[in-house]
Amino acid sequence: MTEQTFTAEYVSPGHPDKMCDRISDAILQAFQDQDSTSRVAVETMGGHGRVYILGEVTSMVSVSDNEIKQIITDIVGTDTYEVSIHLVQQSPEIAHGVDDGGAGDQGIVIGYACNHNDEMIPQEYYLAKSLCDYLYKVYPYDGKTQITINQNHEIEVIVASFQNSKSYELQEHVNDWLTQNAFSITDNLRCLLNPAGEWSIGGFDADTGLTGRKIVVDSYGPRVPVGGGAFSGKDWTKVDRSGANYAQHIAQTLLKQQGASEVRVELAYAIGVPNAVQSIAYVDGVPQDISEFDTSMTGIQKFIQNT
Repeated sequence: MTEQTFTAEYVSPGHPDKMCDRISDAILQAFQDQDSTSRVAVETMGGHGRVYILGEVTSMVSVSDNEIKQIITDIVGTDTYEVSIHLVQQSPEIAHGVDDGGAGDQGIVIGYACNHNDEMIPQEYYLAKSLCDYLYKVYPYDGKTQITINQNHEIEVIVASFQNSKSYELQEHVNDWLTQNAFSITDNLRCLLNPAGEWSIGGFDADTGLTGRKIVVDSYGPRVPVGGGAFSGKDWTKVDRSGANYAQHIAQTLLKQQGASEVRVELAYAIGVPNAVQSIAYVDGVPQDISEFDTSMTGIQKFIQNT
């Protein structure tokens, strides 16, 4: 019988897709710092000397093009990029539905929690994230990690590629990470470090980035399904992020309350409708009613205000 294995990846903040996520989030924050009721949906695409900002913003304040360009400079690390900005007001039809207390769009969100570690996330994802965070402190550039584990949570394969790293040094840092955390490994552990060779061109100079292209990395890894919506650059009325955060809170709460092995929460929303059209949890695979949690838009708003 073939042994079951699980693999997950993680990417550094210097990865082009994550730089786009960070730019979108920073623009969102710039509006909300001045007007917490701002409705924002900002998308960023960047690469090869150009950055494009597009989206919809309805706010009582403005963030100038120069302020947005400074945000991009702070994240990208240079002001040499050609920047194109096109932000318009939210569609009045969408605004009407949100004004009446409804969701800003239809959407399906997944919350998940398991007993693998203190963060209550799948172990392979936890390890890939941990290693990426560790290596990024040494190499604050573009980079990616990937971890494969067996069903006993022993690491079978480690993949890491980081800009401006020497492969032999990368091996030393991986060894230090394993030793410091006492992670279990198999006898035939494989380490594929800079497997395509050492590299010095990364980020927007090497590849194009786009907001929301790493939704599995942003969630729980491929072991857990995703609703499909991206998180970055969206205010709380867009359930893709706010609903997903609340669903995770529900899953973690049920995991602790019931001493379960894993919990998956599924919520679904319709544009302009205040209440979720689906609210259900699967506790160790068994469907469970979650009506004790307020999964309406009002419930999500209250959760955000209290966190």
